[in-house]
Amino acid sequence: MRRLKVPAFSKEEKKSIYQSPRVFTQQHKIDWVLLGSVIFLSLFGLLMVYDASQFEAYRDFGDKYYFIKQQVIWLLMGLGALAFFSFFDYHRLQKFALPFFIFSVLLLLLVFIPGLGISAGGAHRWLKFPGFNVQPAEIIKLSAIIFLSAIFCKSSKSFPFFVILGLVGIILGIFQKDLGSAIIFSMIAFSVYFVAEAPLAHFIGLSLISLVSAMGFILIAPYRIKRVLAFLDPFADPQGFSYHISQVLIALGSGGLLGLGVGQSRQKFAYIPEVTTDSIFSVIGEEFGFLGSLVLIFIIGFLILRGFKIAQTAVDSYGKLLAVGLTTWLGVQAVINLAAMVSLMPLTGVPLPFISYGGSALLANLVAVGILLNISKQNLR
Repeated sequence: MRRLKVPAFSKEEKKSIYQSPRVFTQQHKIDWVLLGSVIFLSLFGLLMVYDASQFEAYRDFGDKYYFIKQQVIWLLMGLGALAFFSFFDYHRLQKFALPFFIFSVLLLLLVFIPGLGISAGGAHRWLKFPGFNVQPAEIIKLSAIIFLSAIFCKSSKSFPFFVILGLVGIILGIFQKDLGSAIIFSMIAFSVYFVAEAPLAHFIGLSLISLVSAMGFILIAPYRIKRVLAFLDPFADPQGFSYHISQVLIALGSGGLLGLGVGQSRQKFAYIPEVTTDSIFSVIGEEFGFLGSLVLIFIIGFLILRGFKIAQTAVDSYGKLLAVGLTTWLGVQAVINLAAMVSLMPLTGVPLPFISYGGSALLANLVAVGILLNISKQNLR
């Protein structure tokens, strides 16, 4: 594997470069467009979480504000973390890359400890702490990006990559039964590996192995097979295995071109499973219609393009790898969620970044944006 190469300048050359306003200059300014897009999406997410969760919150907790209060707390924490990491020099993350990754792997394993881990539907994906729950899968995505970027900006060795990919993929896909997160993790790792100029043979071979593994994960789990069947025919069993996707499509179809209006969704009243998390886009489509949904998708797409632009202009290989990994994470997760909602792929249980209810996901996403903002501040124009 060849390492990413960046120009090596002498002190005199660097001084000349940075003093020239027409060549490369260090920005030291916040990317307000990126920040504004993220804040808009997060605030819109608050609106939709409150809108979609009122019935469920009152039914389960006797408080229609239960979910929105939790989400507001996580958003405030996330914005604080975003602000911190936007000023924290991303190069210093390399010092914490290994311990942070080890810590996140331990969190993945802790979900199997009775009393600490939460099991739902046969899946072990959450840790229970006093007053809040955490999904370690969101943390491992962030830590792996930081760790893999640190490895590949210094060394051309591929062995650590293979170990990380296999270890985390098995824990997520088999033991935690979270194939969606396993797929996202693999695509994040591949993106960093690819930008680090991995040998093409390695990349193709790993892609084939991952594809075969994903098919194997599906075949060994009957509920995943049913999800595939529901994808092939969303209305094959409206009261059975295809109930979820059929209700989502009904909601999207009911929205039409302009939507029913804010708060007017009918499908949110216990018809759609996971309506505040994985399926929140169905309520958006029902209330804001095709055009409103298109605007949301455009903003998310713009955010992703902005992230890759930051990667393109990064001053060093570590910044480039970090930016690519973080942007791929947000982009792939958004694409998988939206594709599943419109039946372009089977349902996977993946939240929509910045929009879906979920504290650990929102916090991790905002940390990722904070790091991107810090990279952009140090980029070369």
